[in-house]
Formats: sequence, structure tokens, C-alpha cells
Amino acid sequence: MTTEKNTVRIDKYLWAVRLFKTRSLSSQMCKKSHITINNIPVKSSRLISKNTEFKIKEHFIERTYKVIEVLEKRVGAKLVSNYLQEITPKEELEKLELIKLDKPILRNKGLGRPTKKERRDLGHFFK
Repeated sequence: MTTEKNTVRIDKYLWAVRLFKTRSLSSQMCKKSHITINNIPVKSSRLISKNTEFKIKEHFIERTYKVIEVLEKRVGAKLVSNYLQEITPKEELEKLELIKLDKPILRNKGLGRPTKKERRDLGHFFK
């Protein structure tokens, strides 16, 4: 499945290793400066090679990845570990766990306005 080339576009690579569902979504993330290499935002046409490290900003944390092998074609989920290694520090992953613990406080989308009783309960909870 590997290619003969030593470099590949970063948007294509992010799509191929299943970090994003579509290639256009990975390009949008590059345009929004959510993808960085050496703390410098990259364009979607940036070429990456083996052993390149990059960061993706998502949900208040930065995930760090290392390219093990370059590829252009999308691979199955079981094969992703052959091409990509996550090297995110534990501190960042702990931040994500804390955010997940806070989620139950948030109201689910589509439930409408809280009732009078729910507003009172929320008021008592946050006092």
C-alpha cells in the first residue's frame, strides 16, 4: 500500500490515515490553521515525509502525531497504526478527560428552553 514517493500532500495524508472523513475537510482544517508543523500553520499543499511531526488543534487540545510511513490511498482503520503514531503528551489527554467529565452539565441540543423547574435546579446547582 505504500507509495514509491517519499513525500505526500498533508491534506491527502490526513484523509488517508482517517484523521478526517473527507479530503476537503482536512483541507479546511489546514485553511483554518488547525494543522501545524513546528508551530507554523501549514497549507493543504504542504508536502510531508517520513518522521514528520504535526499537531492538530481539536476540542481545546492539541494532538501530536508522527508520520511513520507516507501513503496516498486511504487505508483501513486497522492499518492506520502502520502509518501514523500519536505522540500527544499525557497532560493534553488529561485535559480532554476533564472536558468530557464536564459534559453532563451542558444541555443537549434540540431540547428547547429549560422548564421553570429545570431553571431553578440549575440556579441552585451553580450557587
